[in-house]
Amino acid sequence: MKQIISNSQSKPQVIFKHSTRCSISAVAFQRLQRAEQPADVDFYLLDLIANRKLSNKVAETFKIHHESPQVLVIKNGECVYDESHI
Repeated sequence: MKQIISNSQSKPQVIFKHSTRCSISAVAFQRLQRAEQPADVDFYLLDLIANRKLSNKVAETFKIHHESPQVLVIKNGECVYDESHI
């Protein structure tokens, strides 16, 4: 996570928090896989089931409520945008 914070100083970092047990998350993930990734951001996939502790740490570090699926945009070390299906 330190690398994401560091890299966010020069370009936005996008984290997609994905639950392999959630059908809504699966649909969102499929859409992301089909979409072209913008060249001006770094994209990270966070599997919530396999990496629950890391997911909790992301929520704590960026002061966001945990959701799934969830997209976070990190810029200048802070979460400047988060969105979920709720």
